[in-house]
Amino acid sequence: MISRILRSIPVALLFVALAVQAEEPKKCSATARECEQEIRRMLAGRRYLGLQVVELPHGGIIVKTVNDDGPAGRIKDEFMAGDRIIGINGRDMTLATAKEFKQALADAKETGVLFVILQRRGAYRKVNTKLEPYPKAQIDKIIEQHLLKNHSGTQQPPSQTTASNQK
Repeated sequence: MISRILRSIPVALLFVALAVQAEEPKKCSATARECEQEIRRMLAGRRYLGLQVVELPHGGIIVKTVNDDGPAGRIKDEFMAGDRIIGINGRDMTLATAKEFKQALADAKETGVLFVILQRRGAYRKVNTKLEPYPKAQIDKIIEQHLLKNHSGTQQPPSQTTASNQK
């Protein structure tokens, strides 16, 4: 009986160690400075709409949040949380995934012009808008969120730290 208990202790410790390791958030393998540079490179010249969407279980996407500072947020009362996206630039989005939504936005990057068909409370509406380049403040916010989540102890982007140290 005691030998059985002694044999089960290492197994229990192994499970505890695996559980603790699984709970740890994955950290970025790059340095904070490398991450900042890569995020800036990726977002340079890219355009955004300022919507966060979620997929419906039976297909389709709805607006989760509207970024007030983004192009979608500056058009008052056109985009609202809960709106279902029916189409973008003539492309059917009724059963689309978030990935297909992002692809529709990427396909419009040349002109940046979008016409979006929304469904709100059973009524349809057409919204004309444009994609806009990420502003510096938005890029800084994205970088800050990444650093806080993936690089413990880093409070602000390294370029800001370097700039403040040089004053």
